[in-house]
Amino acid sequence: MSDKTYTITDLAHEFKVTARAIRFYEDKGLLHPSRQGMMRVYTKRDRARLMLILRGKRVGFSLAEIREMIDLYDLGDGRVEQMKLTLKRSQERLAALEMQRRDIDTAISELKRDIRIIEDFLKMKERDRDNTPSFKEFVLSRTGTLANVAE
Repeated sequence: MSDKTYTITDLAHEFKVTARAIRFYEDKGLLHPSRQGMMRVYTKRDRARLMLILRGKRVGFSLAEIREMIDLYDLGDGRVEQMKLTLKRSQERLAALEMQRRDIDTAISELKRDIRIIEDFLKMKERDRDNTPSFKEFVLSRTGTLANVAE
């Protein structure tokens, strides 16, 4: 096994995070560097944990969830419990993200429709200010509904 160690600066540069972020993860008990005088010394294990922390944060796991998953590494069961929990949490997160994507896609479609309606109404208003229906009538003629349309 390699005795390679890393400084906080090494890890910050490699993972493109601030030293402050790394110290934050240390304060939360997720990383456990040793000390050489005032300098923090990180092992390959700390580096691997940081990689997992950042990956977990990127996909939306909370620090508590990340801690729960990576702390199972030391059970001595060949990481079976860690993998089971990670699988469960990952499936839950994927379902949540897919729901968010559906909600975002719906919001985008609604906004695009609303923008088209407003643009078309303004163009009509510019062409013939006097013979343009009210915005409410215009929306009704375009959509067949009056969902929250102001006069």
